[in-house]
Amino acid sequence: MSNYFKIILFCCLFGLLGCSINPATGDRSFTGFMSLKDEINIGRREHPKIVKAYGGAYKEQRLNRYISKIGHALSRTSELPNIKWTFTILDTPQINAFAVPGGYVYVTRGLISLASSEAEISGVIAHEIGHITARHTAQRYSSSMVTSGLTMAAGIFLGSIAGDVADLASNIAVKSYSRSQEFEADTLGVRYLSRNGYDLTAVPKFLSKLRENSKLEAKRQKSDPLRVDSTDIFATHPRTLDRVKRAVKNKKSFKQGQRTGSIEYLKLIHNMPYGHNPDKGIIKGRLFVHSKLRFSFEVPPNYVILNYPNRVVSRHSNGNIIQFDTAKKYFDGPLKKYISGHWLSKKNITETENITVNGMEGATAKLQLKKRSGNSEIRVVVIRNNKNNKIYRFIFKSPKLITAESSLNFRKTTYSFRNLSETDTKKIKPNRIQIIPVKSGDTVKILSNIMNVNRFKEETFRVLNGLAPSEKLREGRLVKIIVD
Repeated sequence: MSNYFKIILFCCLFGLLGCSINPATGDRSFTGFMSLKDEINIGRREHPKIVKAYGGAYKEQRLNRYISKIGHALSRTSELPNIKWTFTILDTPQINAFAVPGGYVYVTRGLISLASSEAEISGVIAHEIGHITARHTAQRYSSSMVTSGLTMAAGIFLGSIAGDVADLASNIAVKSYSRSQEFEADTLGVRYLSRNGYDLTAVPKFLSKLRENSKLEAKRQKSDPLRVDSTDIFATHPRTLDRVKRAVKNKKSFKQGQRTGSIEYLKLIHNMPYGHNPDKGIIKGRLFVHSKLRFSFEVPPNYVILNYPNRVVSRHSNGNIIQFDTAKKYFDGPLKKYISGHWLSKKNITETENITVNGMEGATAKLQLKKRSGNSEIRVVVIRNNKNNKIYRFIFKSPKLITAESSLNFRKTTYSFRNLSETDTKKIKPNRIQIIPVKSGDTVKILSNIMNVNRFKEETFRVLNGLAPSEKLREGRLVKIIVD
């Protein structure tokens, strides 16, 4: 028999043997290339990496116990009650939730701040549990192996197979799910919510709130409201409101409960930090302040600042971009040499010179970036802080036609960079959520105006509290406001 027919026979036999009945969905699914034990091992291995990538876990114990209690109650009514489930709050303002195979479920602090009841946050957790019980990662991994089955089988029969299966599997685990898998997770999530007596209408209600928040964030960032940010929950969960409503309305399978838990939930998130943690840098108007590394700098007017785990990016609608980061390694040699020989080696660098920024050594250089979409000029700045052995870096990018008029603003940002004293850092406080009752005479405008939000105060208040555009406040209702 030729190698070609051996390969075809192998793929056909493995495809047949790899199919099994999924106890969660009742359907046949192909998971032949990944066992449940494999999934558990992948989850255990990836968990610390994920926590680190998102800046650590949120440490407030009362809320952690609450989320863990909800998760374990839901998982006990799932088809995999006996695996070790782990529920983690990630300390990031990103609005997201996801699951890693083997029983690891993550919700972000930002997502928790947006929810207004236990039923809403439980709907998200139940959905993620559904991805795990349906073994969607195993399905995607096994399907990808079959897609490349000829190559893999050739390796087996011809003796040249290579690669790290675990790395491929974990990469697949965090990619976007298919629409059918999302609906499957919705259906399973609603099943677990129903078994725990929750109000199922909270699921589409919260999804609608998530969509309104995505639109508001796009407005803040001056981007297309239809474009999903890579950190947004819809980037990895392409769900539609119609599909979620269809899952909830399946009356034959699910019993509608009455449990919402809104008052208890709102009391638990009272005083919870809102936005970034000062130890990871916070944004105060045009100012970026980092209390742990003790520095600050100011961007020009009309720039939108975005704080990512490993960099700060500020954009203007005219195409200008300012990027700031910290070098991974300290450098104690000449800073002009750092730019040309370490940071930007093999680049066409010009106008390199030494500078001093508020008592700190620095250097700057210029380079050109040529693309089909248009030419840009880049100005780079490096600053050395000998007190904490850190190298700080700015990249200023502008379209060629507006470089001259942008240079003064870029220069002002460079020289706004300064060290902070211990007294300065003690004054840096994060914004917090406060829960207050609506009093007689309170309006959306009155309450939104007292919030410590730079722009779109009323829109932020409405999204946080799940209010429709023209909906009025009811006296006695508990609402969220943002204060410092």
